[in-house]
Amino acid sequence: MKVSAFIKKYTMVLALVIVFILFTILTGGRLVLSQNISNLLLQNAYVLVMACGMLLCILTGGNVDLSVGSTLCLSAALAAKILDMDGNPAVAILAAMLVSCVIGLWQGWLIGYIHIPPFICTLAGMFLFRGIARVILDSRTIAIMNNGFLGLFTSYIRFPGEENQHVTSSLIIGILIAILLTVFTFASRAKKAKEGYRVEPMKNVLIRTIIFDILIIAYAQRLMGYKGIPVMCIWILVVVLIFGFITSSTVFGRYFYAVGGNEKATKMSGIDPRKVYFWAYFLMSVLAGLSGLLVGARIGSVDGNMGNSYEMDAIASCFIGGASAYGGSGTVPGIMIGAILLGVINQGMSILGLPDQYQYIVKGAVLLAAVVFDVVSNHKTGKS
Repeated sequence: MKVSAFIKKYTMVLALVIVFILFTILTGGRLVLSQNISNLLLQNAYVLVMACGMLLCILTGGNVDLSVGSTLCLSAALAAKILDMDGNPAVAILAAMLVSCVIGLWQGWLIGYIHIPPFICTLAGMFLFRGIARVILDSRTIAIMNNGFLGLFTSYIRFPGEENQHVTSSLIIGILIAILLTVFTFASRAKKAKEGYRVEPMKNVLIRTIIFDILIIAYAQRLMGYKGIPVMCIWILVVVLIFGFITSSTVFGRYFYAVGGNEKATKMSGIDPRKVYFWAYFLMSVLAGLSGLLVGARIGSVDGNMGNSYEMDAIASCFIGGASAYGGSGTVPGIMIGAILLGVINQGMSILGLPDQYQYIVKGAVLLAAVVFDVVSNHKTGKS
C-alpha cells in the first residue's frame, strides 16, 4: 500500500494517536492514569452506543436524528420515576426500553411511510420528548439509589478477593479477548479466501491484528490499577459487535448503504426504502433508550436537562469517524475511533482545566476538518 493511500485510509486513526500522545504530554501523563483511562470509557459510553444507531441514519443519505438526546432523557426519567416509587429494577428497565421502542416505531413510521423529512420530524421529537420527560420528573431531579439497578450498569468485573488497585482479572480478560480477536480475524480471512473472495494481503492483516491486540492488552493493563473492567464496557461491546456485524456481514445491513448510495436504483432492484428508513430510526431510538439507562446509572440522578447536545456528540463521532455527509459510506469501527477521539479531546482539556468554550471550539474545528477531508478526498461537490 502506498504511503498516500495508507494515510488516506487511516487518517482518523493517525489523528487519534497524535491527539492522545499530545494530551498525554500536555497533562504530564495524567491522561493515562488508570482512573482517567477507565473514566474515558464510562463518560463516553452514551456516544459509543448512540453513534452505532446514528450511523444507520446517516447511511440513508446524510440524515440525522436530532431527538436522541431527548429520547435518552425520557427513558432515564421514566426509569428513575419507577425506581423512586420503590419499583422493581426489571420493571424500570423494561418501561424505559418500551418507551424508546414506541418512539422508534412512531418516528420510523412518520419518516419511512408518511415521508416526513427526518430533520423536521426529529426536531419536533427533540422538543416533544424532553417536555414529556420534564412532566414525568415534575421539573425536579430524581436520585437513583436502587443497588440492583446500579449494579447492572456501574459495577466492575473482578475475581473474589481482588483489591481495587490490583485487579489481575482485567489483564487476563484482556489477553483472552486479544486471542479471540486474532483467531476470529484469521479464521474469517481463511474462509473468505476458500470461498473465492478477494482478501487483504496477509502482511496487512497481521500488522493490524498485532496493533489491535497490543491496544486491548495495554488498555486492560491500565484498568488493573482502578477497580477492573467496568460492566458498562460489556454493554458497549455487545452493541458495537452487533451493529458491526449487521453493517458489514448481513444483507439487511447492506440495504442502508444501498439506499444512501442511490435510492432510486435501490427501489428498482426490489428493496423497499421505506422499510430501510423505518429500521434506521427505530434502532436509533432503541439505542437512545439504552443510553438513557447507562447515563442515569453513571450519574446517579436524572433531571430535565439530561442529554442536552448528546445528539451532536453522536453525529460528530460519525462524521469524524469517516461516515460520508452524503450517505452511503461509513463503518462501525470508524465511528468508534471518532467517538474515542472526541472523548480524548474532552478529557484532556478537562484535565488541563480549560473552560468549556474551548472544548466547543476544538470539537467544531475537528468536525469541520473531517467533513472537508471527506468531500475533498472523494471529489464530492454535491449529491450528484
